[in-house]
Amino acid sequence: MAESKRDYYEVLGVDKNADEAALKKAYRVLAKKYHPDANPGNKEAEQKFKEASEAYAVLSDPEKRRQYDQFGHAAFENGGAGGFSGFDGFNFSGDMGDIFGDIFGDLFGGGSRRRGASRGPMPGANLRTSVRITFEEAVFGCEKEIELNLKDECPTCHGTGAKPGTNPETCPKCGGKGQVVFTQQSLFGTVQNVQTCPDCQGTGKIIRDKCTNCYGTGYVSNKKKIKVTVPAGIDNGQSIRIREKGEPGTNGGPRGDLLVEVSVGRHPIFQRQDMDIYSTVPMSYAQAALGGEIKINTVDGDILYTVKPGTQTDTRVRFKGKGVPSLRNKNVRGDHYVTLVVQVPTKLNDAAKQALRTFDAETGNSLGESPEKKAEKQEKGKKKNIFDKFKESFED
Repeated sequence: MAESKRDYYEVLGVDKNADEAALKKAYRVLAKKYHPDANPGNKEAEQKFKEASEAYAVLSDPEKRRQYDQFGHAAFENGGAGGFSGFDGFNFSGDMGDIFGDIFGDLFGGGSRRRGASRGPMPGANLRTSVRITFEEAVFGCEKEIELNLKDECPTCHGTGAKPGTNPETCPKCGGKGQVVFTQQSLFGTVQNVQTCPDCQGTGKIIRDKCTNCYGTGYVSNKKKIKVTVPAGIDNGQSIRIREKGEPGTNGGPRGDLLVEVSVGRHPIFQRQDMDIYSTVPMSYAQAALGGEIKINTVDGDILYTVKPGTQTDTRVRFKGKGVPSLRNKNVRGDHYVTLVVQVPTKLNDAAKQALRTFDAETGNSLGESPEKKAEKQEKGKKKNIFDKFKESFED
């Protein structure tokens, strides 16, 4: 009975507004999970596979989906609005066939979409390497030279892979197509799949007598030096693409690209965030209180900055246009932010200590010394001085 069936949207796990791509994606997941070939002897999985296939067959067809949304499962009962007789009446041609081909290709190494695979010119694979630069080189750009092994056409066989005087032969297994077709029985009848020929690895050619220089590969490896232009403003982890310096292409295709990842060394003073630079500069207590000039390091060189009287520690100063250039426009630069930090002296002589106490007494007495205590300290200092003089005369 139609009433015993689960809602098709519920079966696929999608909402009623799901588009074609969402339906296909949901069905692929379920079909791979419950396909009988992946669950031999599992009747429950087989039933779930049929249920998912039935749901997708209806919802993937705009007309059937319209009927289902209007009449529910009753639309496909015998004599119903759609004239559709359930799972036994499925038509697995068209889009369903494409999906089955994809699924079987994933499970068994083939796929119906590979039938149209071209054996024309194909670009080579990309290669990856890395280069290390300094902080300043990342800011202003530089040129580096790297050395790596690259494949070139074998000069002996000129890329054929065959021994001089011989030629590659047409693969007898695939007839030179590079692909073989195999059939498989499934719940839906005979399914035809395509896979790369295992004998010629998709080349369509068999080399009987291999070139002794390249061992039949058609390529030899050579060490080469390549100049890398590092643009100003590049950041750590970003890559530079050098066109056609990768692996050779096949069937006359272009070489792949070389991707050079940049590793930027740490700087002892500067830190970078996007296009801005940050640093910390110390200043003395006297400079902070009275003002004065301090030297500040930037990537463009040292500059003198006048500290205003009464500058507090952790004051941040902005130097516009002293940051990192933009990768898109080197004339556009970020800023340099400098945090001014007051340095507290760690070693003071007696005169400096007394000067600080006097200063403290005149600016709020934060040390909390009373006039009596000050007089007592002064008296002790005088007595100590008399005793020292007496000691010195006695020693003489």
